[in-house]
Amino acid sequence: MADFKKLQVWQKAHALSLSVDRTSKRIRSSQYASLRNQIFRAALSIPANIAEGRRQRSEKEFGRFLGIALNSTSELEYHLIFARDADIIRESEFVSSISQTITVRKMLYALLCPRPDIQRIGWCCPTEARRYTSGRIRDNAKRILPMPAPPSRPAQSPRQVVFS
Repeated sequence: MADFKKLQVWQKAHALSLSVDRTSKRIRSSQYASLRNQIFRAALSIPANIAEGRRQRSEKEFGRFLGIALNSTSELEYHLIFARDADIIRESEFVSSISQTITVRKMLYALLCPRPDIQRIGWCCPTEARRYTSGRIRDNAKRILPMPAPPSRPAQSPRQVVFS
C-alpha cells in the first residue's frame, strides 16, 4: 500500500486534529476534563485510523479502518455540538471544526463508496461499500468531489414526539 501521507483525506484529517487540539486546550474547567479528552481522542482517531488502515495488506482491511475513522467523525461532531450548546467553546471554533469534520466525512464516504450512483445520492456505509466494491477502494482521494445533496423528498408534516 502507498504512503498514507499522500492521501488528501489524511492531510485534511490531520489538519482537523491539529485544529481540535488548539480548541480543546482552551477548555480549562476541570468539570469538562473528560469532554476535553474525548474531543481530542476522537479527532486524533480519524487520521490515525486512516494511516493504520493504509498499511494493511488488503483493501478490505483498509476499508474497515476507514469505517472506524468515519465513526470517529460522528463522535467528534456530537462532542463539538455539545461543547457549543453548553457554551464551552466559541461559535467560531465550532463552525470551523464542524465544517472540517464534515469535509473529512464526505471524503471518507467517497473512498468507501466509489460507485457513481451511490455518490450521486450521497449515502453509503461500510457494509454497502463492501457489497458494491468487492473490496476495491479508491486510493486516490485527490479525485474526490464534494457530494451533492440527496434527492429532494415531498414535504411531510413533522412528527410530534411527546416525552412524559
